[in-house]
Amino acid sequence: MLLIYLLVLAAFSTAVFVLARRAARRRATVAKAHSAAGYHGAWALIWAAVPALIILILASTFDARIERAVLIASAPEAVQALDAPRRAAFIEDARIVGAGGMPRQIWTGDLSTALQEEAARASRVDGALAWGGLIAAILAALIGAGLAWRQTRPEFRARNRVETFVGVTLFACSVVAILTTIGIVASLLFESLRFFQMVPITEFLFGTQWSPQIAIRADQVGSTGAFGAVPLFVGTFLIMIIAMIVAGPIGLFSAIYLAEYAGPKRRAVIKPVLEILAGVPTVVYGFFAALTVGPSFRAFFNWMGAQLVGGPLDGLGQHLLLVQNQMALVAGAVMGIMLIPFVSSLSDDIINAVPQSLRDGSYAMGATKSETIKRVVLPAALPGIAGAFLLAVSRAIGETMIVTMAAGLAARTTLNPLETVTTVTVQIVTLLTGDQEFNSAKTLAAFGLGLTLFVVTLILNFAAQRIVQTYREQYD
Repeated sequence: MLLIYLLVLAAFSTAVFVLARRAARRRATVAKAHSAAGYHGAWALIWAAVPALIILILASTFDARIERAVLIASAPEAVQALDAPRRAAFIEDARIVGAGGMPRQIWTGDLSTALQEEAARASRVDGALAWGGLIAAILAALIGAGLAWRQTRPEFRARNRVETFVGVTLFACSVVAILTTIGIVASLLFESLRFFQMVPITEFLFGTQWSPQIAIRADQVGSTGAFGAVPLFVGTFLIMIIAMIVAGPIGLFSAIYLAEYAGPKRRAVIKPVLEILAGVPTVVYGFFAALTVGPSFRAFFNWMGAQLVGGPLDGLGQHLLLVQNQMALVAGAVMGIMLIPFVSSLSDDIINAVPQSLRDGSYAMGATKSETIKRVVLPAALPGIAGAFLLAVSRAIGETMIVTMAAGLAARTTLNPLETVTTVTVQIVTLLTGDQEFNSAKTLAAFGLGLTLFVVTLILNFAAQRIVQTYREQYD
């Protein structure tokens, strides 16, 4: 229903805009107007749409809470006698039944009768709140449109009012973004400090044993928890390196071809097709890695191992025969495929931003196309390309789904791409999955990992932005 209300409000606001603009044009023929007719229409649209939109958003946000409060306040004695969790479950079932659904649990005795009564009352309360919000929104739209209509006069400074509203809106959006960032950092810092009070930061940063679970026997490594994050950092670094080995050259060479060699027709076909990879969900890449790439790599390495068994490289052959579907190489290769359009698009834009005069000067000196690209275009675009690579690295570090499905969950300090590893992001998801108690070091370790990941990606993004900024200052 909210979508229908928004569509009706959009249609009404558009009509108000058109009528106010026509009135402003008509009145401008009598006296010289301060603002263009479009600004008068925009001012009327703002007054018709914004107050009503705010009321609709508030109603959709607080209707359910108000309904629950009304139902709990006047609930029968049998419901009031329940403890808080069961009373909340009963009220929620009453709301579900009142909306035409089935209760989530069976209520017997007096509670069964009370459920039907409360469901009927919940339906009435919900209808009253919905109609009340709708009527309030209609009144707000009509009153706002009427006030704006009265101000549609030639001497009214509609342009100044509209530009002020736009400026305030943009500032508010910026404040929301800043406050969101501050909230994320503050929550990470607060919970991370609690974690580092339980686990020394030196053990976390330099420890080589990651076993955050609580062991059953006291003689196990994880009996008190082992929170050395070095295996996670090594796994993250290993997969990131493999991904960039795949994405870096392919993405850069694709960008060079699109920017320097491909004609307009080929570019119009190849670039959108290449960028389709950016729209594929990461879980689909994970399925591709687990069902296609992993078995293919395992079959290839097992075949290679079988060829080496019995010869001078018998030890290597025996090792290759033990290769499984999940390995760092699979996760890194598939992640690299995912990053190809990211590197390609950024590098393509940066190469195209190099002034044509530099190319023309190189051609005038007798250089060939390939020599111009190698000695003029790429050096000029190198800062921007480096920034694109750093942004791709930060994207690779933050990937979770592909690693979970293709590289496993084993925390292992190894640089062997044929073994299973895990990353920081995968462990964060693992630690925070399910019902968790936020007073244990096991759960709080996720915030320590998150803070470390945040700092690393922040440094990479800052470095990339600085490099790109330097590039733009030279060639914009």
